[in-house]
Amino acid sequence: MSSVIPLFLFALCFLSHRPTCCDGSRIVVVPVDGSHWINMEVLLRELHSRGHSITVLHSAKSWYIRNNSSFYTSVHVRMLEDEADLDFYNHMLKRVMECRKLPNFMRSFCQQFEITSMLDKGHDICARAAATMFDDPVFMKMLQDAKYDLMLTDPGLPIGVLLGSYLQLPMVFNVRWINNGESHFSMAPSPLSYVPVSGTELHDQMDFLERTKNMLHYLYSVYEQYVYINRDYSDLLQRHFPPGTDFLSLQHSADIWLVRADFVFEFPRPTMPNVVYIAGFQCSKARPLPAELEAFMQSSGEHGVVVMSLGTLVSALPREVTEAIAAAFAQLPQKVVWRYPGQRPSSLGNNTLLVNWLPQNDLLGHPKTRAFVAHGGTNGVYEAIYHGVPVLGLPLLFDQFDNLIRLKVRGAARVVEASSLTRENFLGALRDILETPSYRHNMQRLSRLHHDRPLSPMDTAIFWIEYVIRNKGAAHLRSAAFSMPWYSYHSLDVAVLLVALSGAFLWASVAVCSLLCCRRCRRKTKVE
Repeated sequence: MSSVIPLFLFALCFLSHRPTCCDGSRIVVVPVDGSHWINMEVLLRELHSRGHSITVLHSAKSWYIRNNSSFYTSVHVRMLEDEADLDFYNHMLKRVMECRKLPNFMRSFCQQFEITSMLDKGHDICARAAATMFDDPVFMKMLQDAKYDLMLTDPGLPIGVLLGSYLQLPMVFNVRWINNGESHFSMAPSPLSYVPVSGTELHDQMDFLERTKNMLHYLYSVYEQYVYINRDYSDLLQRHFPPGTDFLSLQHSADIWLVRADFVFEFPRPTMPNVVYIAGFQCSKARPLPAELEAFMQSSGEHGVVVMSLGTLVSALPREVTEAIAAAFAQLPQKVVWRYPGQRPSSLGNNTLLVNWLPQNDLLGHPKTRAFVAHGGTNGVYEAIYHGVPVLGLPLLFDQFDNLIRLKVRGAARVVEASSLTRENFLGALRDILETPSYRHNMQRLSRLHHDRPLSPMDTAIFWIEYVIRNKGAAHLRSAAFSMPWYSYHSLDVAVLLVALSGAFLWASVAVCSLLCCRRCRRKTKVE
């Protein structure tokens, strides 16, 4: 009898702490493919394990999203991947490498012009894909009849934003990048004096010239948003949404923004009450490696191992660059694990293992790993922070330049330009990372700060997703600023009124003084 009572109390405690109103909720997901899907998939697995039913809308031609899954139901729709070509990113890399040869002030603008052409093409495809869905009454009725409880989407591409708004579903964003820039710039005050615009490669302590550059990039991003992006969706909004609906207002209607950022890494800046920071939620403790890979790691002895990976989309580094990298690796006492799907470099040393795929998180968490050569993608950066591994950055596209600047400012990384890489400068930077203790110490400090939190990023993300489901939204956390016209938000109407009143008061004062002076002059004339 005595053993039954504790068991009963344990069961009662377990049941009393279980969330009851969210079990079995129906969640519709519109993801972005590529590296964005890698972290979305981690989140969906956790949601499925907690009893939620998940439907994922994606292309039948998806690059990474599987058609047959044990934890979600696939619904095939037209998406960006139906028309976009993976080789497009390789062509863009070549153009960006040409931009990198320009002076510092100009090259970020050159890169932004290249990204504009990509955004223009991508949003045109997305707008036509969304129109196909909205113009299909059978498909839209299927979504409405499913009676979903939540739209979970990555708003880097806005199809999920459009569908979630049309279906009037509570909406949660799994986000860092949105439309044409970093998510904070879309929904939080962003003083340009110390908040760098994405793509500028600036930090938060800018001199006059840098602040000028920051302002120019911001003005260009506004031009890009209204001239290129909003234009693509105007016809769809006119046909399927109430009059006056604009693209940004739909975006601002999200209940919770799960932002893949951490101020251990990001520069401090203003934020909003419906922003929740979940950076590193895809990271985990290292699992055992496959036997052959573990044997290779152990064979490195006291020197350890360097891990190199340049992401999932880009595989077109110039031949001379890969040869220089291979030759530099060959001169190291360390062993090297290099994810490289291309033609084997002729200068490759016996200490280097080429693989088509590697368990990146598990390798970074291995005690033999000494450094990480990376392109600076968000997932890889946070895995390096999570495991405390210093980074040698080789940025190629998009946010990678900004990400690595942030690590460099914190003394946890060095950066080498792919456009000017030689065996000598790559080897010198790599030896500096391996032989200077401060890089590892600084990264391990970032790692300790990243781990020092009351709740894990994954548990935080799940709590807020279920919070929105339980409360059927979180409108009380959204700022009134989103519904204000721009001139009211900046109090320009008040400023105009005050200037007008001040002008009127000044005019009246001058008029009264003039009148008094005239009367005094007349009296003096009469007396004389």
